[in-house]
Amino acid sequence: MKKLISIVVSLIILIILYVKIDFAALLEVFQNSHRAWMIVGLGMVVPITMLTAWRLQQLTPKQAMLTFAEGNRLILAASVLNMVLPSKMGDIAKAYFIQKRGALTGSLALSLVVFEKTCDLLSLLFWCVFGLILYPNKDWLFWGMTTVVGIGLLLGILLISSRGFADAFFNWGQQYAPPNIRNQLTNLQNSWEQMHNYFWRDRAQLFLVAITSIFLWFLHLCQIWLFILALKAWTPFLANLAFAPLAILAGLVPLTFAGIGTRDAALVFFYSSYLNAPTAAALGLLCTSRYFIPAVAGLPFMGKYMMK
Repeated sequence: MKKLISIVVSLIILIILYVKIDFAALLEVFQNSHRAWMIVGLGMVVPITMLTAWRLQQLTPKQAMLTFAEGNRLILAASVLNMVLPSKMGDIAKAYFIQKRGALTGSLALSLVVFEKTCDLLSLLFWCVFGLILYPNKDWLFWGMTTVVGIGLLLGILLISSRGFADAFFNWGQQYAPPNIRNQLTNLQNSWEQMHNYFWRDRAQLFLVAITSIFLWFLHLCQIWLFILALKAWTPFLANLAFAPLAILAGLVPLTFAGIGTRDAALVFFYSSYLNAPTAAALGLLCTSRYFIPAVAGLPFMGKYMMK
């Protein structure tokens, strides 16, 4: 039922958005696009996926013997499930697949994925704060978003670096959360504690993963900027570092199907100073392809994992 509601919400947002956009102009944007830049932009899915798989391999304990090829298959399979499951639950399924390989306990596999996604979110917030601070044309709205995102980044860093702060945060959440969320917070707290115990043992490895995550999200944001060039448009790169993360964060809100609709509307809104509505809508479709292409590539591997 929730999935049906999210699909309906996505459709409503898209209908409202595209009613206000000249569809012929949208098609013209794609027809006049720069083919070489388009191929380069779409092709960046490959190195991004491979680097994500390498990071997963570095995160996974050596006794699990996770190969680079298996890491790629897990990433692609999770991409398939993320298209159909709410709130990136495909990544939780990835933890289950890792645990079923037999070398890790379920809690350690879950803590591994929790740490991986935490690194992703903090890296995205890092670039968002970086871009927003350097973005020169900030009005009250952008100053407000800079403050909110900065607080989110600081909170995330404290959660991942301070065991005491994390315990206090989860205890506070369990005290005031509704009963159906309280159990989930308890499970997450247990995984978070195991994550702290495991990953802080090797700080050199932790630093490597952190730097890799920051660079990985730099590639994500470069890909979106290349899409703008492919559409024969222009946005300053520093402005893109501010706008693109905000649009991605809007797509993470669990209201729509795979972020479709909210992410598109956010792109049209944030890039309005540099891109006209048809070009921004075309950028939204290309950003959706960033999730769709890995999902299609992961379909051949789903049979094996679903049997498990």
